[in-house]
Amino acid sequence: MGFNFDYKVPKVVAEIGCNHMGQFEIAKELIDLAKQSGAKYVKFQKRNNKELLTEEQYNTPHPVPENSFGSTYGSHREFLEFTAQQHKELKEYCDKIDMIYSTSVWDITSTKEIMNFDPYFLKVPSACNNNFNMLEILRDEYEGQVQLSVGMTTRDEIESIVRFFEEKDQAKSRLLLYACTSGYPVPAKDVSLLEIKWLYDNYEHRVNEIGFSGHHLGIAIDIAAYTLGARWIERHFTKDRTWKGTDHAASLEPGGLQKLVRDLNAAYEALRYKEEDILPIEYEQRNKLKCRV
Repeated sequence: MGFNFDYKVPKVVAEIGCNHMGQFEIAKELIDLAKQSGAKYVKFQKRNNKELLTEEQYNTPHPVPENSFGSTYGSHREFLEFTAQQHKELKEYCDKIDMIYSTSVWDITSTKEIMNFDPYFLKVPSACNNNFNMLEILRDEYEGQVQLSVGMTTRDEIESIVRFFEEKDQAKSRLLLYACTSGYPVPAKDVSLLEIKWLYDNYEHRVNEIGFSGHHLGIAIDIAAYTLGARWIERHFTKDRTWKGTDHAASLEPGGLQKLVRDLNAAYEALRYKEEDILPIEYEQRNKLKCRV
């Protein structure tokens, strides 16, 4: 990929996911905090756990008991789950305060439930991007943007996904690919930012947009991802990283999200050529400091 310098205003998705800990009022508070931090988009998760999990998985204890909200993994997931009606109410709340709601959908039932109230985009997590029955519904029955992470996904599998959307001419108009490494948190050496370049080299003219979904610590890597071409930056978001749950440790708190939005916007302003050889801001220093020869 060569730099085309066609940089657009960065879009930041505050992924609340299940960081609300199953409490609806905390979910709304996190929307408010994301807005106050400067993000425009928030994202939750929707799962039908009986459909998604095997009976054995459902009834097995959570692998990290101190993070569990139930005696089994299934009961833990059910505790964190909002109903379709609650998701609709979250979307309505977002609409009311000029935020854009979305959710990751993990199964066919959840996809159909959330599609009923037409969110601007829906997200396919890395774990489910090989569920072609679900992808078919998103491709053929949903009209919004389909955002899809490619963590723990081979390059051949990515090609199959893109071709699947191309079969109905839906890749270029509606499919967004997120470069992603699936870990919580991910050390810098495993973030593999140049995967963004690989996505551009192979899919710039075949998909709608390319983004970066990060599970690392800090915000410096996100700025680098934007510079490499990621137009959407997705980060997990919480009020308190010490809260109970598996995602909080790899999440940004409000102060961190605010700094991320600030620094991405600063990078956007900076990524340009000089408009003239000597900028107006330089004249005073030139007249005072430039060597006379």
